[in-house]
Order: sequence, then structure tokens, then C-alpha cells
Amino acid sequence: MAYQHGITVEHAPFSIPMAQQSESVVQVAFGTAPINLAENPSAVVNEPVLITNFNQARRVLGYSGDYEKFSLCQVMDASLKHIGVGPVVFVNVLDPNEHKTSDNGSVEIRDGEGVIDKEGILLDSVSLSTGNGEDRQEFTKGEDYFLSFNDVGHVVVGALNGSMNGEVRASYDKLDPSKVTIDDIIGGYESDTDRYTGIETVSLVFSKLSVVPGTLIAPNYSHKQEVGHVLEAKSKKINGAFNADVILDIEGNTEEEAKANKEENGYTSGVSAVVWPKVKIQGKTFFFSAVMAARMAKLDADNDDVPYKSPSNQRIPIESAVNDDGREIFIDQVRGNRLNEKGIVTAVNFQGWRIWGNITAAFDSELEEIDIKDRFISSRRMFNWWGNTFILNYFNKVDNPLNFRLIESFVDAENIRANGFQAAGQIAGASTDFNREDNPNDQILGGKIKFVQKIGFFSLLNTFTTP
Repeated sequence: MAYQHGITVEHAPFSIPMAQQSESVVQVAFGTAPINLAENPSAVVNEPVLITNFNQARRVLGYSGDYEKFSLCQVMDASLKHIGVGPVVFVNVLDPNEHKTSDNGSVEIRDGEGVIDKEGILLDSVSLSTGNGEDRQEFTKGEDYFLSFNDVGHVVVGALNGSMNGEVRASYDKLDPSKVTIDDIIGGYESDTDRYTGIETVSLVFSKLSVVPGTLIAPNYSHKQEVGHVLEAKSKKINGAFNADVILDIEGNTEEEAKANKEENGYTSGVSAVVWPKVKIQGKTFFFSAVMAARMAKLDADNDDVPYKSPSNQRIPIESAVNDDGREIFIDQVRGNRLNEKGIVTAVNFQGWRIWGNITAAFDSELEEIDIKDRFISSRRMFNWWGNTFILNYFNKVDNPLNFRLIESFVDAENIRANGFQAAGQIAGASTDFNREDNPNDQILGGKIKFVQKIGFFSLLNTFTTP
């Protein structure tokens, strides 16, 4: 090291601040990422990856500002950058072995360096040559040149000796997200290879990452009916135990088209929140599901990881709302309420942009009856969260000797836990009982016991009225 005398300044690379951590209700996002930029592309294909901050996301999955091609990047931006909450589980379905095309071109080498101005190039596939016929010369990677990516994801060619100069022919494979199909997003389980793909990988999240899936999203894809219904189906009894929330996008250039699309898609399940339209942040268009999921996670993190508060009326850092054609649309409280009447959550600009609507997809003002537990998003989320945490808290009791001391300790512990949430104003009340009539001797001898839980969550203040 050179001798230093005096004052020197060094500039560290820019880094995004650490996202606030929300541990109990974690997002799981399905889609595509520019994994040619990832440190180990093959390790992030149809594999759930737990990401806690934006810089880690860029390193592990790659990053591009082209949300249409690489849908997971909008989730990275919304959660880890603009709203600042994590962790997020990402599942990339874009497979460089299948979703690629071959291309070629030329690169101009000047002063020992050149750039191939194409996105998505797979480094291992690059071949450089010059000349034709008998004059053709193939260059050798590591001897004649090296490859790297610049800040915008283009390949930089660095010449290692004087043999490369001027125009050089380049051939390569590059990612082709257009080849990703709905079937790739839905995925499945292949028994002969014991391999999970697409949304089916939700079964791996807890077993591989020890994280309970909290909210399932698939921006760019969940407005497709097949994807939406699979998300809803896979949100129930994950690993035979856990339940998750779902946020679904819908299409439409107008309010009426959005309502019709929700009905056509059959999005009427109480496990889902349906959102419309798209939104813009710093000039980029996001599917609303990516922003709402991030804002819900941030709300939970601000409230001890208990999802008892409504996402409705929470501020979001967007600059406008846009329809499918990209045209800016203006939604006030009146229009927002009309969408809410049909079970659609939207965004209104009232002293700043806010999420508007705490109703699930099951709600419709024209329906005579609706199960109250399926009406409010916050109530539905609390039922899921209560059940999931109940399983986690007491799973270590399974296979313990079944005696009445165990039963009494369980009832006492659960009632004490409920009293704590009630005292904090997070639930209206709860009780757990062991009823002998629900537990006949043959059932107990078979190692099975049943408890009865009664839980009350708070309804929401929807309207102020004055004379």
C-alpha cells in the first residue's frame, strides 16, 4: 500500500437502505426475473428465494426496469425500495434453458473494450469471432477476452491482448420472457423428478425457508383467470396446515370494464382482494397488487406483525393511476365507492394517494347475504394469521403424552395469549375451551383432542355521519 500522509476520501458504492422487516405475514411473488444478471442463474429457477433488501435482490435475481418482461422487478421496487419492507419470497419461473432465443450481431472493440447493446444475454453462450471462411478466427474466452455486465445489463467485452480490434462478430443466446406461458406460472409437481414448478412451489416455502407464506401475488399474470384461481386454490392448507391471503389484479380501461372483468374471471372468493387499476411510481407502471402487498406488509410491520389494521385509507407512494392503455385516470371517493360496491379495491387521491377499500372479492352490495368473516380484508387476514401462529406456537406439543395436565396448560397458555392481544386493542376478545363432550374416550385414546376457540375481531369504521 502506498504511503499516505494527509486527508483522503473514498466513495463507497450506493446502497439501498435496509427494508423494515415484517416476519409474520411474508409476501410470496411469482413471475419472471432477469436471471442472466444473477450470481447463480440455475439456482433461482422455480426455487423460492428469501430476499431481505434491494441490493440482495439485484445480486441473487438480477434487476431490470422493464417490468413487462421481468415482472418480479416491480415487486423488488415496490417492497424493497419505495415502501421499504421485507423480506419477500420470490419465485422466478423464467428458465434460461427453455425461455431463450439465439441472436447475433457485431461489437466494436476500441481501446480494448466494447459493449453488446442487448438485454438478457446469457454470458456462457457468447461466442466472438472475426473474418469469414478460411480467414475466420474464433476468439477464446479467458485468453483473448473477458465478459461482464455494465449497470444497464449489457455485456461488456474486454480484450486481453491486441488480437481483438475493430468490428467483431458476436453470437449468443438471450432470455426471451415472451416464451413464458400461463402454464409456466401455474406450474405443477412432477412425480418422476420430484420437482415443483410455478405456483406449486408455494409448498416449498416453509419447508425450505422456514417462512410461512402470508400473501400470494403474481403481478403481470394474476389478471389471467387461470392464474388467479390457482393462486386462490393454493392459498389454502399450504403444507396441510397454513392459509395465505391473495391479491389479484383485473383488467379494464374503465370502471365498468373492471367490474365486468372481475365477474368474467369469477373472482368472488373471500380469500382474495381484487385490485384495479395500475399505478405509477417515478414514471414506471406497476400492477397494483405489487404495491398493495408491500403496503400491507409495511402496515403489519408497524403493528407488531399483527395484521389487524385495514390497508384501506393507508397512504401509498404513487404519483398517478393508469388504465391498461396507460392513460391516466382520476378516481375520487365516489368512484372508489362504486368499485368497492363490487368487491374491488382501488386507489383514490384524497390529500395524497391512498388504498381505498377493505372488502374482499366476495363482497357485492347487491348480495343479500355474505359470511361476515369473508367481508373485510383485515378480518380475513386475521383469521389466517391467528390459525397460522396457533400452529407454529403449539406444533412442538404434537406427540407429547396426552394427559389432562397438557390439556390444561394448553388452554391456559392460549387464553393468556388472547388476553394480551385484547389488552393491546388488536382483537375484541378470544377464548379457548376443552369440552368433554367434544372429546369422547375413544378419540382421546386415539391420540386426538379437540379445542373450541371463539375469536372476535373488530369491525371497521366505514362512515362518519353528521346531522
